[in-house]
Amino acid sequence: MGGGPRCALPVGLSSCRSAGLGHTVSLGVFLYGIGFIGGFLTPTLLDGAPGRPLAEALAIDLGLLAAFAVQHSGMARPAFKRWWTRVIPEAAERSTYVLVSSLAMVALFVYWQPIGGVVWAVPEGMGRASVIGLYLFGWLLLFYATFLIDHFDLLGLTQVWRRLVGKNYRPPQFRTPSLYRLVRHPLYIGWLIIFWAAPVMTLAHLIFAVMTTTYILIAIQLEERDLVAAFGDDYVAYRRRTPMLVPRLWPTSGQDARLQRKPGADLT
Repeated sequence: MGGGPRCALPVGLSSCRSAGLGHTVSLGVFLYGIGFIGGFLTPTLLDGAPGRPLAEALAIDLGLLAAFAVQHSGMARPAFKRWWTRVIPEAAERSTYVLVSSLAMVALFVYWQPIGGVVWAVPEGMGRASVIGLYLFGWLLLFYATFLIDHFDLLGLTQVWRRLVGKNYRPPQFRTPSLYRLVRHPLYIGWLIIFWAAPVMTLAHLIFAVMTTTYILIAIQLEERDLVAAFGDDYVAYRRRTPMLVPRLWPTSGQDARLQRKPGADLT
């Protein structure tokens, strides 16, 4: 019959479907999010004309953000993963997480309620062009950072592929490539740039940026607790010598520079 490995019944089929659907939906969410947050080319916008009373719109928006935060962090915790893999194939755990997270974002795109009110507006010209350029740079940084920590593992594709070819899954190893030698969370820096680089900042956008920034700062603490549990002293030493989000403006000592070359890992 030819061709590459096919989804084997029954576990392989469900895992393959989960991985394929999760990857497709996440790619669509990624592309739609560029327009939704940036305010162009999408039917719904973060900064649109208000259509509901302020209190009602605010309640809906905060509810959508809270639902995403609970889902995104809750499903990432080791305790939930241990329970969840009793229900679904272990190879499909990550891709299912990606799919559910993407669907939560779809709900936010569909039901988000603009509020109106301009907090700031950058005038037309080089200033606005620079802010838009910074916004697009944030998306590029985010995309690049996913490849530094293994893009295909992050989306759950590696797990399913290794299952299909009959190999055991090997979790990402402890390493600090490229930007991870400068900061511990370059992926989150990308998100923060995306949220705040707005040529026009409406009240709804400001609420979105403040709430998502708060969520990121909390999520970092939860993730790093899990990373310390997974990698022990290696991650503790990495956390001690490497800033969380803001790179150092001065060189490290010779000893720290040698430590920086030691293999390590970050967000998984």
